[in-house]
Amino acid sequence: MIDIRVLVLAIDRDDDFGKKAGVKGPVIGKKACVNAALKLSLADPEDSDANVVYAAVKLRDELAERDEFEAVEVALITGHPKVGLKSDMELTRQLGEVLKAFPADGVIPVTDGAEDEQIFPIISSKVPIISSRRVVVKQSPGIETTWYIIVKYTREILSDPEVAKVVFGIPGLMALLYGLAKLFGVWNPESEKIVSTIISGAVLILIGGIFFAKGFNVDFRAVLRGIKKTVVEQFVVVLSVVTGLLIIISGAINAYLNLERYSLELIGSYPGTPLLATIIYINALAGPLALGIAAMIAGKVLQAYLKRDHHIWYSTSALLMTPALWVTVDLTTRYALSILTISDIDVFQKLLFAIFDIAFSVIVGVYLRGKVRGWMKVDGAEDKPGKGVKRVQAKA
Repeated sequence: MIDIRVLVLAIDRDDDFGKKAGVKGPVIGKKACVNAALKLSLADPEDSDANVVYAAVKLRDELAERDEFEAVEVALITGHPKVGLKSDMELTRQLGEVLKAFPADGVIPVTDGAEDEQIFPIISSKVPIISSRRVVVKQSPGIETTWYIIVKYTREILSDPEVAKVVFGIPGLMALLYGLAKLFGVWNPESEKIVSTIISGAVLILIGGIFFAKGFNVDFRAVLRGIKKTVVEQFVVVLSVVTGLLIIISGAINAYLNLERYSLELIGSYPGTPLLATIIYINALAGPLALGIAAMIAGKVLQAYLKRDHHIWYSTSALLMTPALWVTVDLTTRYALSILTISDIDVFQKLLFAIFDIAFSVIVGVYLRGKVRGWMKVDGAEDKPGKGVKRVQAKA
């Protein structure tokens, strides 16, 4: 017989016993440990920590039967759900209580993985570790067990809508789109490659958008709600913006397709360099650009008038200044092309027109500002329970 007292120590670093079964550590003695393991088994039959305690009790009985040591005891120490410093401090405290109740000369830790084994240095600082035991729960290799595990985790994934979207939603969408591309290729074989490329790009954009949203915590639902609210409350403005964008885009396409004709009209030849082509393109785009911006601002003016928004004077002034924008872009691009000089009478007339337009816009804005001073602006568009719609006198 070896004249030492041995402690068989079961370790639960993340405190599954406390979270799931309400067992507070430390637990000392065979009977108390078996009761604790039974409580955890009933609370969660699949938790391996209960098997750790059963293994510790079994090892304790085996050592006691062999009568190799002076005394053998079994105990369980539990940590904290926040694994790390907090759990290790709790394990250290409980180990001290166990050693007070049973002053051991050596300890045999029993764990179920590497995580619990990280506290071995803490244990060895208080009492020597003479051996260790790791418990591995056996799984049946049969087909039924494998199928059960697959079905179990599949159900867990499906029960979480966010995880299900990523695990099943994205692959399902990819398969659906590629299947449609193949079917489309039956009727249009020459377009199959183009359609597949478009679908690949769309899927990558979708996946990238999901990862971006998760990484930067972007709430697409909140964004969509904001867009919906804007469309409902500012429908005239949204409609005018769409109209303006269509005018600008169509003008840009037209300018690109007729760039050579514009070049012949402006400089009498084709553009010889990319810089010349860019300046001519901007000159050709000046009209659609000013017209598109005017359409956008006109929608804002109409919206302000319908809602009696006192800022209508500002939008009206901006609308009246769009001809000056058109003239400015036309003159600057023509000057860059060396078509005209500052001393040309045509330049003087257009500059005078732009100055007059700006001055007229300012005068109209100041006049309207005084006229709409008494307009009211609704601050609370939505009625709230117990509260009426609050109206505030507009200040110019």
